[in-house]
Amino acid sequence: MGISLKQVTKENWYECTKLEVYEEQEGIVAPNWNSIIISLLCDNWNAKCIFEDETLIGFLLYGIEEDTSKPMLLRFMIDKKYQGKGLGKKAILKMLDLIRIEYGNIKFYTTVSITNVSAEKLYESVGFEKNGEIMWDENVMVIQL
Repeated sequence: MGISLKQVTKENWYECTKLEVYEEQEGIVAPNWNSIIISLLCDNWNAKCIFEDETLIGFLLYGIEEDTSKPMLLRFMIDKKYQGKGLGKKAILKMLDLIRIEYGNIKFYTTVSITNVSAEKLYESVGFEKNGEIMWDENVMVIQL
């Protein structure tokens, strides 16, 4: 079955909040409970659980950013037990396929902390490029779908 993205539901939301990153990543990655609340209060954000087969391994939040109207990946995390295995890249590629279906051939954005070199390399590995913009004190990256 591989990687799949499933909507956050009343059955899986709590398990999503228990996913963890390494201690040094905690200041960079927002808590999943925060992102789940955003998705419930704002129609323009979609929260997804990332599964490998039947195992919950991560979380992401994407949608349309209110101030810029840019379609973007707002949150992305893989639980620390599953990092470094290529699963993050597979999850992002799966998400990009979903974005193409939902939005068509568009420019799709994300931001990355200036100190988060591993995330920047991950995004570059699937085709994102820095565009010179700064948003929320982070580098903006874009991919043409």
